[in-house]
This record gives sequence, structure tokens and C-alpha cells, in this order.
Amino acid sequence: MDQSLWTARPKPDRVEWLERRIEFDDYASNRDFLDRLNDFCEAQGRYPDISFGRTYVNITLRPEGEEASIGEADHAFAAAIDGLL
Repeated sequence: MDQSLWTARPKPDRVEWLERRIEFDDYASNRDFLDRLNDFCEAQGRYPDISFGRTYVNITLRPEGEEASIGEADHAFAAAIDGLL
């Protein structure tokens, strides 16, 4: 995975997370990606925080459970999201 696509955000008093902003040329492309992302998250049983506008999607991925930091499983999940593009 190209680590530059996702930004790690450590916080001293909170769990760290990964985040990424994805830009699209138009709403139809954005909506198509969101539909694929929904199907993927449903299949995995894991749901990142998502915000979006007409031509962008912001994704925040926090570690599962009580882990304090992002691990290999989180990077693999992020890479799978990248694969949806």
C-alpha cells in the first residue's frame, strides 16, 4: 500500500487513526465508490467514519477493539478500501 495515501493521526490522549480524502471528478463517480465501499464494509462487518460532499469522500479508520494504535489489520483494511478505487 502506498502509505502516502493515508495519514496516521496520533493523539496523546486518544487512540490514533488513519484518514484519507478521496477526490472524484463528478457525483456519479463519488456515488459509485460509496456504494462499493458500503458493500465492502457490510461484508467485513467493519465501519469507518465517512463524510462526503458532491465530489469527495473523507474516511477515518480507527483501530478495532481497545487497541491504542493502528496495526497491520488496519493497514490491510485501508489497502482494501484503496482497491475499491
